[in-house]
Amino acid sequence: MTISYIGRLAPSPTGLLHLGHARTFFLAHQRARSAHGILYLRDEDLDRQRARPEFSAAMREDLLWLGIRWDAELRQSERLPIYRAALDRLLAAGLAYPCMCSRRDLAAATQAPHEDAAAAPEDDEPIYNNRCRPSTASPANTFVSGCNYRFRTPDHVKVAFTDLHARPQSFTTSADFGDFLIWRKALDGDADGLPSYQLACVVDDALTGITEVVRGGDLLKSTARQILLQRALGYPTPAYFHCDLVRDNAGVRLAKRHDALALRTLRTKGVTPAEILAMF
Repeated sequence: MTISYIGRLAPSPTGLLHLGHARTFFLAHQRARSAHGILYLRDEDLDRQRARPEFSAAMREDLLWLGIRWDAELRQSERLPIYRAALDRLLAAGLAYPCMCSRRDLAAATQAPHEDAAAAPEDDEPIYNNRCRPSTASPANTFVSGCNYRFRTPDHVKVAFTDLHARPQSFTTSADFGDFLIWRKALDGDADGLPSYQLACVVDDALTGITEVVRGGDLLKSTARQILLQRALGYPTPAYFHCDLVRDNAGVRLAKRHDALALRTLRTKGVTPAEILAMF
């Protein structure tokens, strides 16, 4: 039998899942099942400073408690050579370059896309000022440890797509985002560094054959970045469904610091899965 739909759940084990996660993952589960497709659980555990095994175990327990099931699993920390191969391809094509800017340099020499940093989507990064960008897109076959790498975006190019929920979307390079990080320099215990969210996500979606990505509306701009990476690497672009964000009583979108709305907290208070799903 041919599988026409492949989706994924992509939690990061850096804290407990909350109601916002529950809504997104339940929707992804429902869309996969209604299409008679398959669903991956992708453990996005590349944040070595915040990812914890106990959070990884908790997210599986909480998903199963909600009635969310998946058909296969993968863990990003076990796939580093695959991401590195993708970086090497971009370097060879002249589409990536090393960035030696320190955090202080970036803070002083970048333009923040939002005046209120606290309100900015957590995937957003400031528009880079091209301080380390080569004047020409020159191929580089040598990986240098100890520096970040950025993707060289084409200048002033519109990236448009039609989201299955948020409808037509359009972002323009050099205005909405610039050259973005695809590889972070080595820290303790990471010999050659680690891929950024953007690169790891694109590689995993492509190599697992994802046909539809269901995630929160705060990642719409990331989709434009990822479409550029997909084109550069010769990968297909899946369909996207960016769902509305769940917000607290003050209108602030939920984050992992909202312990009172964590699924684990609600479970201990006697809230049932049916009651949680009824909120959506």
